[in-house]
Amino acid sequence: MKPIIFALSLCIAATAASAEPVHGTWKTEPGDSGGYLHVTLNACGPALCGTIAKAFDASGAPSKGYAHLGKKMIWDMRATGTGSYGNGKIWAPDKDKTYASKLSLKGNVLTVKGCVAGGLICRSQTWRRAP
Repeated sequence: MKPIIFALSLCIAATAASAEPVHGTWKTEPGDSGGYLHVTLNACGPALCGTIAKAFDASGAPSKGYAHLGKKMIWDMRATGTGSYGNGKIWAPDKDKTYASKLSLKGNVLTVKGCVAGGLICRSQTWRRAP
């Protein structure tokens, strides 16, 4: 009986994890050039990862030749409480730097923060769910 209960618990946990509201595609803030990205967040093992799905120029036109399409931008992000994720990493393609990162979800708004130097130097953006 215990193996059946354990298996059911795993199924319920997997269903809950797959229903995370943070999963999906998010539109970043525009960078210095005015272009922006669509980043898709999904489970990767027990963590959350984000991949660059699309790139757009300042006019909103797709940048199909963007060098980093398909590249992992967020990894090892773990749920830390309702709508909060942390202990992960984020790579900023515009600076080619990797930061310790955390995410905070409120509705269709995702606050993304990355820090280096033990949290002394940080950058943050507000991402919105992509249409």
